[in-house]
Order: sequence, then structure tokens, then C-alpha cells
Amino acid sequence: MRWYSILAIYFLVWVVCAFIVLPFGIQTHDEAGRDKIPGQADSAPANFRPLKVVLRATVLSLIISVLIMLNYNEGWITRENLDVFGEPAGFSSGVG
Repeated sequence: MRWYSILAIYFLVWVVCAFIVLPFGIQTHDEAGRDKIPGQADSAPANFRPLKVVLRATVLSLIISVLIMLNYNEGWITRENLDVFGEPAGFSSGVG
């Protein structure tokens, strides 16, 4: 696999992981016991830390990307493993 393919896979996995870890550890102002600014939404976070989200997403996406690359090289899970229905009855691929 080429380096830019690995980079593209890592970036896509990172974005998904960032959305997954985004709500962890977030508290609203009511949960944190802080006063709200007039006009502020009730669901607005009181303790949002973007650096923590980036760090968690980076670590998680690194682990998942390494597993994806290892699966690509070792062939642990293939398309044949994911084919739960099998070939349809009367299906002909037209080859041979």
C-alpha cells in the first residue's frame, strides 16, 4: 500500500474517531454547577477542551489504522468472510 493511501485512511479514521470521542467528559453548565450566560443554550458545554479531543482522537485513530493496515497485509478478514448470504441461487458469473 502506498504512503498516501495510508495517510488518507488515517485521516478518514481520525475524523470518525474525533466525532466518537467528542462527547466524552463534557458537562453542561447545570452539571458543572456554573452560571449560564443569558441567551446561552442549555446544552452548551461548560468544560470543552479541544486539545483533549484531538489527543484522544489521534490515539484511537492510530490504533484503528494500525489494525486496518495489519488486516490488509495479513488478510485476517476478507470479503469472503463478510459474505453472509452466499451466492444467489441460479447465479452465473458468466466466466467459464
